[in-house]
Amino acid sequence: MFHQQHIKGISNLAFRTIRCLHVQGNISMPPCDFKPEPYDSISYDKVREIRQKHMVPGLLTYYKKPVMVHQGHKQWLFDYDGKRYLDMFAGIVTVGVGHCHPKVEEATFKQMRKLWHTTNIYLHPKTHEYAEKLASKMPGDLKVVMFFNSGSEANDMAMMLMRAYTGNWDIICHRNSYHGAGPHTLGILSHSNWKYNTPLGFGCHAMMNPDPYKGPWGSENCRDSPVKSGLPCDCSPGKCVAADAYAKQLQDVLDFSVPNKIAGFFAEPIQGVGGTVQYPKNYMKMAYEKIREHGGLCLSDEVQTGFGRLGSHYWGFESMGVMPDMVTCAKSIANGFPMAALITTPKIAETMKSAVTFNTFGGNPMACSAASAVLDIIDEEGLMHNSDVVGTFFLNQLDTLRKEFDIVGDVRGKGLMIGVEMVTDKASRKPLPPALMLDIWERTKDYGVLFGKGGRFGNVFRIKPPMCITKEDAIFATAVLRQSIKDHLQNI
Repeated sequence: MFHQQHIKGISNLAFRTIRCLHVQGNISMPPCDFKPEPYDSISYDKVREIRQKHMVPGLLTYYKKPVMVHQGHKQWLFDYDGKRYLDMFAGIVTVGVGHCHPKVEEATFKQMRKLWHTTNIYLHPKTHEYAEKLASKMPGDLKVVMFFNSGSEANDMAMMLMRAYTGNWDIICHRNSYHGAGPHTLGILSHSNWKYNTPLGFGCHAMMNPDPYKGPWGSENCRDSPVKSGLPCDCSPGKCVAADAYAKQLQDVLDFSVPNKIAGFFAEPIQGVGGTVQYPKNYMKMAYEKIREHGGLCLSDEVQTGFGRLGSHYWGFESMGVMPDMVTCAKSIANGFPMAALITTPKIAETMKSAVTFNTFGGNPMACSAASAVLDIIDEEGLMHNSDVVGTFFLNQLDTLRKEFDIVGDVRGKGLMIGVEMVTDKASRKPLPPALMLDIWERTKDYGVLFGKGGRFGNVFRIKPPMCITKEDAIFATAVLRQSIKDHLQNI
């Protein structure tokens, strides 16, 4: 099978001597018997030339010498020279079941041989089969599905639908949130470095981010994570001071910044681009209640947190004990095939009858075939359970770095949605300056691990790998990060 059985007996792994531990700066990868095909396309230098000459200059590129990937297998990526990398970012939280999964390949190839494309002006079985299958994964009355090509598109439609259904205009989001970079979603994207100097955000309001690590309120036990922040906690049993304080900030926005009736509220269960920020426990319940008191709809943006990645539940909102009116999902939905979805209730969906709804590529037969295979794989290979088991193990491994180094300020997350925040020192919690962060990050790449990077100041390692990774991979990745930090500290 594609996903090796590494759940049984895996608890013994931590007590064995493993090839992935570093010795005098040399770190060996866990074994992989896959051999990539020889690279036979244009040269690395030619690719760099084309990118500089023919692609937009604002296009984000990782690393001083960017990695040019050639082939992928499970949790591994291979560059044009045959070098192997452990992928800890999964194509920005997208390749959920692993690179080039044979079941996804077979599903798309099988459909490709029949029909590549039609639109939803016609009926096609794959589109409708998948709509029913995805809806079956949703709790409550979330049973009507609309398909798109990206999470940005899905959130854009959700903004319009919120306004059309409620008859209200204003939408609230969190500062530090990311919901897409389209002309409309830029209004609820609360990072200045993603915004162009054009009019945007009419009717969009960003409230204080409920961040229990960097915000003014938060403590040891505020968030739903296997590891603790190390901050002192003054909360009484069953009471969270931070949740109450941030809910009060939301109430202030509702009291002073918007009309009495609003259209809705967007929130990620755990912020992705913002640096794996988790909210205080029970905060989201209070937020949903306040939004609904003002006539608004609540949306859970599951673009990065959905499909079992958090380990405990299939969807992030379920881990918070809330029921949204809308859910958007993308990225892992089809394991890298361009696809997204907006799921809502029949009552809210009725609003769409007031005009024609159409999307040329939404619900493409090949995309739906890939997405259907993804749902099967997650269940058949126990990837949600693996996210829980390996993710918890990984978080505890990474927490040893927080205890070892003063510049590792925080380790947080749930399942395989993990963040490691780098700081100048634990006392101040000031972000590690970009040049220093980049030095560590470049070293991890040189050692063979591809981490993501995020947060407002780019000082958080974003760790969101394919959900098929093993504990051995987690130990190797931790060893690489440890050695990279040591190398950095020895050279500053």
